[in-house]
Amino acid sequence: MVILRLFFLLSLAFAKSPVVDLGYTSYEGRSLGGGISQWLGVRYAAPPVGDLRFAAPQDPLVEKGIQQANKHGDVCIPVSDKLNQAVPSGTSEDCLFMDIYTPTHALKSDKKLPVYFFIQGGGFAHLSNQNYNGSGLVEASDFNIVVVTFNYRVGPYGFLAGAEVDEGASLNNGLKDQIKALEWVQKYITKFGGDPDQVVIGGDSAGGASVTLLLSANGGRDDKLFVGAAAESQSFANMLNVTESQFAYDRLAQRTGCDESTDSLECLRNLDISDLQAQNIKTPYPGAPGNPLYLYGPTVDQGLVEDHTYKLFHAGKFIKVPVIFGDDTDEGTIFVPKDTASVSDADKFITNQFPTITKAQLSKINGMYLTKNQTRSFPHAKPYWRPASNAYGEIRYICPGIDMSSVYAEAGLPSWNYHYAVLDPWAEGNGTGTSHTVEVNAIWGPSHVSGVPPESYWTTNANIVPVMQGYWTSFVRSLDPNKYRHPGSPEWKTWGKGKDAFQRIFIRTNATRMERVPKVQQERCKYLVSIGEALRQ
Repeated sequence: MVILRLFFLLSLAFAKSPVVDLGYTSYEGRSLGGGISQWLGVRYAAPPVGDLRFAAPQDPLVEKGIQQANKHGDVCIPVSDKLNQAVPSGTSEDCLFMDIYTPTHALKSDKKLPVYFFIQGGGFAHLSNQNYNGSGLVEASDFNIVVVTFNYRVGPYGFLAGAEVDEGASLNNGLKDQIKALEWVQKYITKFGGDPDQVVIGGDSAGGASVTLLLSANGGRDDKLFVGAAAESQSFANMLNVTESQFAYDRLAQRTGCDESTDSLECLRNLDISDLQAQNIKTPYPGAPGNPLYLYGPTVDQGLVEDHTYKLFHAGKFIKVPVIFGDDTDEGTIFVPKDTASVSDADKFITNQFPTITKAQLSKINGMYLTKNQTRSFPHAKPYWRPASNAYGEIRYICPGIDMSSVYAEAGLPSWNYHYAVLDPWAEGNGTGTSHTVEVNAIWGPSHVSGVPPESYWTTNANIVPVMQGYWTSFVRSLDPNKYRHPGSPEWKTWGKGKDAFQRIFIRTNATRMERVPKVQQERCKYLVSIGEALRQ
């Protein structure tokens, strides 16, 4: 290891400012201390502006000279909380950029390294993992992986749907951005020391949903863009087809005045970005009592997204690769309003997210989660907040992950599942618990994320960081989370089949171990998965 470290330090001498020629332009990156080089703000597609608004991503434009890849590109514009908001600082329609982090020694080596391709979350309404720093994962892999992060279009810019878009533009552009970025990796990652034949995709929340959508894209057609997948808190939301999405298109056209135009799509495409963004808000689904958490998202287009996710996987229409799925104990707490004071309040929240849910289905869910003896008291929270959070967390995140692990295991493929249960004193005290995607702080390291990690990840929970990084980088390197796991970490056994199924790893600081999904949770998930297609998941 000492010799390797010396080699990495010596490698800085010839790679202070590494330049890569991509044909359409050249990018000059930066070599960092410790043997890592990075390129920030690399264009992987043409700016999706002007005539390319609402269009599928196109090849990057030719730029003469050497571009300085020393700062992050603008992030894609999010959906606003209310009308007449300006385009947020640091965001732009021109946002299709990626960042690459690689061991400096790999730039001069014939041996190409596995690639971790990370897809951000954010409910397809915003990008919630902006500009994560991949250098921590590179170091955690003993300098044996390349890390790629990138932006993709969200909200109406990435997922506007309706007859007009279907006929005159392109559907699912946010997903097509992801595929374009994967195709870019296939074409160019060797120049950064990466192996295009060893790409592992990963993502959290909507990024986890993207993983499942890419696994089932085009009915499960394998275009050889990746060889493994790791989904954190994979989100199974209400997913509409083109006809069902028409209301959102019509409302946007009405708010902008484009409904008065003879060509409303052309009108929307020609709007000044400030005028379009001023009307970029969420509104209720038809028949729902209030706003959903997220309005825009992937559309069932009978092509790229052939059908709803549950249906595709249960029909065997998915790419056959090793997979990781998993969730956090308290997936729903950051989403359900703390003023949820009654069963009626909880039902209203769930209906806002899944407007096709029936009274009979709600009654069944109420009996499983929302009985009086399941209420708990937390500061500044009403009694049904946690029961409603438990219900929502299992409907949208936990049970889909359990089902995906079963589908892959039954297909005879390597399938691992995790239950992230790290306890943070502050979060336990206020009731949010081990909340949605909190494990990103352990996987990336608390100093490499763009949000504010729990303080305990530097103190009492610091030991969980090398454990998670060991499992994750081992999976990227070998398609097995165990081969290069952190010394002393328990073996992460596969999910299993038949009577031996439902095996997952329970992850907690200094207490990580294998566990079996409790029978009562298995039964709840069995019901929720059975109604998944009715909920358009």
